[in-house]
Amino acid sequence: MSETAILSSKFQISIPKAIRRAQSWEAGLTFAFIPKGTGVLLVPVPKREALQGLARGAAPSDYRDRADRF
Repeated sequence: MSETAILSSKFQISIPKAIRRAQSWEAGLTFAFIPKGTGVLLVPVPKREALQGLARGAAPSDYRDRADRF
């Protein structure tokens, strides 16, 4: 899917409807802009509730930090 948008004089961009629907994005969603080469990656920031339980079952004994690397 290839969609385009124009940057307004107020530096705003409207996300095309096809993209919003495909991603299930709603008004009020917060985004992070990540520089990537000559472009920018647009990533929705998850709400705190969506992250709850994400690491459930992770064993701290299996954790490796930089000191464990060769």
